[in-house]
Amino acid sequence: MSKITVAVCQCATQEFDFDKTLAHLEKFSQEAALKGAQLALFPEAFIGGYPRYSHFGSVIGHRTDEGRTEFLNYYQGSVSLTDGNDKSIEIQRIEEVARNQNIFLVIGIIERDEGTLYCTVIYIDPQQGLVHSRRKLMPTGIERLIWGFGDVKDVKPVRLTKDISMGALICWENYMPLLRYHMYSQHIQIYLAPTADARDTWMASMQHIAVEGRTYVLSANQFVKTKNMPKEHPLPEEFSDPESVLTNGGSLIVDPFGKILAGPLFGKEGVLVAEIDTDQCIKGKMDLDICGHYARKDAFTFQVKQ
Repeated sequence: MSKITVAVCQCATQEFDFDKTLAHLEKFSQEAALKGAQLALFPEAFIGGYPRYSHFGSVIGHRTDEGRTEFLNYYQGSVSLTDGNDKSIEIQRIEEVARNQNIFLVIGIIERDEGTLYCTVIYIDPQQGLVHSRRKLMPTGIERLIWGFGDVKDVKPVRLTKDISMGALICWENYMPLLRYHMYSQHIQIYLAPTADARDTWMASMQHIAVEGRTYVLSANQFVKTKNMPKEHPLPEEFSDPESVLTNGGSLIVDPFGKILAGPLFGKEGVLVAEIDTDQCIKGKMDLDICGHYARKDAFTFQVKQ
């Protein structure tokens, strides 16, 4: 079957608190499922939180004790994938949400592994549970202070159904041309882009990627107010009002020809839903298959080191 209903969930981490955010995950997963979605994408760092405006007390050559304490608090709100040889309790609880709603969940999390944190995306099948995870290859700017680097070998497609595969690049990974090409070369039909970028330019990038790769693009961002952040989180004075907006959303769904099917959603939390037909991906490749006839492999060589 080439037709399927998909959703993007635009919602905020709840005070970097796992239990509160899990309840939010359940609420929005249920809404997506009730709207007929078989797949729901959640934003970058949805579980664990995106620490916007934090600098963790760091300048070149110096770190403060207060900044290290902030990192400790952030670390304590993150999620481990395993506990010994078993799945962690947090992952098991997320799996339960997918199972109860019978929906495939793709979620941005902050993953902890020993003393290092990673910006990670996890794939939760409603029957099989956690089937794959991958870490952001290149954290952006000061993100590199608090997040480790991922491995390109983990950038691989995941089956949604027997006939439909998908893959995710996180936020500004989508501005890495060679990584995008690697994604396209795996013949995915659904390209997932969880993000923390609410700039006006983001929508144009998502439309470009959809046309370039002849894929459906789903992008999910958070809609965040000051009241959604931890009370001790450092914010500029302009965001002192609890109703101040830190991240304004912009989630959307785009077809392989660049047409916006749902969104962009700004100014509130919500669930966007669209029915997609992956036969459109093949129709688009009649005149643009950048890993096939448009690749000009006689002139260019592409290699991934794994």
